[in-house]
Amino acid sequence: MDRFTALTVFRHAVELGSFAATARHLRLSPAAVSKNVGELEAALGVRLLHRTTRRMSLTEAGELYYESVARVLDELDDAEGMLDAMQGETKGSLRVSAPMSLTLTCFASAIPAFLQRHPELSLDLRLDDRRVNLVEEGFDVAIRGTEQLEDSSLVARKVMTLAHVVCGAPDYLERRGTPTHPKQLREHECVGFSLAAHAREWSFSKRGRELRQPVRGRYQVSSSLAVREALRAGLGLGMIPEVYVREDLAAGRLRAVLGEWTPRSATVYAVYPSKRYLVPKVRAFVDFLVAELAGLETAEG
Repeated sequence: MDRFTALTVFRHAVELGSFAATARHLRLSPAAVSKNVGELEAALGVRLLHRTTRRMSLTEAGELYYESVARVLDELDDAEGMLDAMQGETKGSLRVSAPMSLTLTCFASAIPAFLQRHPELSLDLRLDDRRVNLVEEGFDVAIRGTEQLEDSSLVARKVMTLAHVVCGAPDYLERRGTPTHPKQLREHECVGFSLAAHAREWSFSKRGRELRQPVRGRYQVSSSLAVREALRAGLGLGMIPEVYVREDLAAGRLRAVLGEWTPRSATVYAVYPSKRYLVPKVRAFVDFLVAELAGLETAEG
């Protein structure tokens, strides 16, 4: 038995709540996870986990042992992190989850230059608009818009503010009219980004006044770029990050509506597991994002 591996497997099994999640996170087979825990229990001469087909829980001995194991492993991580930070070398494998629309629009073209600056770093960039579980799925960093972290062990660094705009194609506005107040959206076909909290209710502000307006429409889609295509085609109005349609607005393919009523902005964060000493590869990628995205913010953002 490799004692360090067994301790690591045991800790993650406790924190993730299942052998299957532990296997995915550590990239082991479920059989290997079970074997490591079983061998650790045999070596200690005590049962650490109560296991059934439906649930898993710590025994009394397991609770005491887990506290010591977690503390020791954290101290080892801190020691390694301190050395990495001192060496300052950006190397290794970095797994990042990022929204597809934001990535393709705002920073995908800069990734090659980032990797050229760090020749010993490999990047696995997964484009997915869903919210991933960093720990369970083994990501080093996730890019997301969020108001509250779902886990106190995570930290977040702001990378940009996404100002939104409500807009539509000129031919649609000619057919249906140009709204000047959010309440007039009730008379319009509204294309929704289905993964957003505001898919069915859009929020606005004007001189300190807040307003929420329910909207309706025949088309909901889980991609902001697909929303943009629908707007270009004249299907209706949409609330969309301004940077995604900046060129369309400048060229007249789309027109902003609602005058001084400003849609609510979204704050984009780089989220990563909390470490006393931030690993250089994570710091380098987050610094890269801040530099690339900050310049894309509008005056409102």
